[in-house]
Amino acid sequence: MRNARAAHPTRRGILAAGGAIGLGAALAACGDDDAKSGGSGDGAGTGKSGPWSFKDDRGTTVKLDSVPKNIVAFTGVAAALWDYGVQVKGVFGPTTTKDGKPDVQAGDLDVAKVTLLGNEWGKLNVEKYASLAPEVLITTTFDTAGTLWSVPEESKDKVAKLAPSVAVSVFDRQLTQPLQRMWELAESLGADMKAKKVTDAKAAFEKAAARLRAAAKAKPEIRVLAGSASADLFYVSGTNLSVDLEYFKALGVNFVEPSEDAKKATGGWFESLSWENVDKYPADIIIMDDRASTIQPADITEGTWKQLPAVKAGQVIARSPEPILSYDKCTPLLDNLAEAIENAKKVG
Repeated sequence: MRNARAAHPTRRGILAAGGAIGLGAALAACGDDDAKSGGSGDGAGTGKSGPWSFKDDRGTTVKLDSVPKNIVAFTGVAAALWDYGVQVKGVFGPTTTKDGKPDVQAGDLDVAKVTLLGNEWGKLNVEKYASLAPEVLITTTFDTAGTLWSVPEESKDKVAKLAPSVAVSVFDRQLTQPLQRMWELAESLGADMKAKKVTDAKAAFEKAAARLRAAAKAKPEIRVLAGSASADLFYVSGTNLSVDLEYFKALGVNFVEPSEDAKKATGGWFESLSWENVDKYPADIIIMDDRASTIQPADITEGTWKQLPAVKAGQVIARSPEPILSYDKCTPLLDNLAEAIENAKKVG
């Protein structure tokens, strides 16, 4: 599919598979826990003073003389920090659509308040990045090597010389782990994690998780398939490496799994099917990759797709394979799937 490159297997597993996202990390943060504030979206770390440090999910500890204000982050990370009241200065990754509106991966981020360094995956203008005088770069990582997500391979060394980096792992773990790590990171940057908006969002997430668990338990026969569409292929994602799918599966959701042989060819991420074989795996609900790099269900013209029982029954919903790692943004993912299962008919 578009943007899938064999030379970058991790990205292929995520962008090409659409459902193959890995899951966040659980290493402990080490930072200054005193005098936390923020929460307005007007700046980072405005209520903290003194040295700042954070141990990321690569085991790397970044130490600065003060809480960083000149933060550059991947779009989804910036969106998560925004939800906690921490504003970044620059972003890279899918941020705005062709009409200038926020991309789905930008969440509620005020795109007019950030400098855009690259509006697609793997694009980061080094000169513009340097002009921001960055103090720290924050992104995710989707592999055990700690590769910085969306930082261009050809310029990673130049980028590394300009500022230290922090990586939140989203590889092979459940959604709750990177959510906690992003919480800890935001707190270290001065966010007020006791603010009502923040605590209410976390409580809503826990309520939604309980709802999804109950829905899955009540209808264990409902099979859910995670898919993604390109012009030539349909991708069926496995659950074992995907941050959201691993968590949903742990809550009891009955997922369709691609064959093991097929997943081996893609490092365990997914199976690619021709549109003629899109009906290989019967499913009652299909959750489809919502990113701009993929074809959305309403725009799929293949007749074989339109004949799928789940499609004919209207049991297709959106999925965010790269979730914005705030409780506010992850709660709808749980509620939407729970509602789909609650209302689903056995059709596959």
